[in-house]
Amino acid sequence: MSITVTNITKAFGSQTALNDVSFSLKKGEIVGFLGPNGAGKSTMMKILTTYHRADSGEAIVNSFDVRSDVKNVKKSVGYLPEHNPLYLDMYVKEYLAFNANVYKTNTSKISQVIAQTGLAQESHKKIGQLSKGYRQRVGLAAALLHDPEVLILDEPTTGLDPNQLLEIRKLIKEIGKEKTILLSTHIMKEVEAVCDRVLIINKGTLVADRKLSDLREADEQIIEVEFDYRVEEAFLRKLPHVTEVKNISGFLYEIKFSTSTDMRPAVFDFAHDNQLKTLQLSTKNKNLESLFTELTR
Repeated sequence: MSITVTNITKAFGSQTALNDVSFSLKKGEIVGFLGPNGAGKSTMMKILTTYHRADSGEAIVNSFDVRSDVKNVKKSVGYLPEHNPLYLDMYVKEYLAFNANVYKTNTSKISQVIAQTGLAQESHKKIGQLSKGYRQRVGLAAALLHDPEVLILDEPTTGLDPNQLLEIRKLIKEIGKEKTILLSTHIMKEVEAVCDRVLIINKGTLVADRKLSDLREADEQIIEVEFDYRVEEAFLRKLPHVTEVKNISGFLYEIKFSTSTDMRPAVFDFAHDNQLKTLQLSTKNKNLESLFTELTR
């Protein structure tokens, strides 16, 4: 196992942040750590990266105990915290060279992580000149410099625009082919987009540990579709397996189906047959949403 957490408990004064939490991550998994704000996600990540010390329980990262083997844990983990701590007046290459020196890493790795994170065209700039998306890339590059086996990413897409979101998601999936990744977020779409498995935490307690593939196999799905013209909901209800149709706003509709078969082709054919243009067509994981709502309400 890359990460093994056993009965971790942590309190700050009278407030319990984590209550007897246990889970494990296998090598090569991308696991989403999902929960409402204040659920305990960041606290757990700070324990796994040795920034916080648990009150009780055990956490092992890459076979190293986070209490007794702090130096080796830090060597084997790449960490991108929620508030990416960058020196804005430093140049990208200068900042990465600084981090390479901290980790005693060969500076030849700098050009490698710059290429890996798509920073080549921006590497001559000061970090303060970069967009939020590229600053996140700099944080990821710094986390990858010492070639860690495990990456711990705390809210890596907060504040990004839609294009930046897609770019960072793609980058995380690519990195996940070689690393174990624990990805904290409160956005369910992030988990659906990049993860193999989801852990849900609520009020400091782990309330679910599920594979995304198991959730997708259930016989229910939601499709969001936007046409270029308003459609009577009664016509959409004639589609196979429809259980509910809702006009969200304008020409945007949410259609629920009671089947595991992908119904996007049927919706697309409906638009074609009725001389409509499909401006947007996407699926939502109803089961993950329902599970999250049920367990964190």
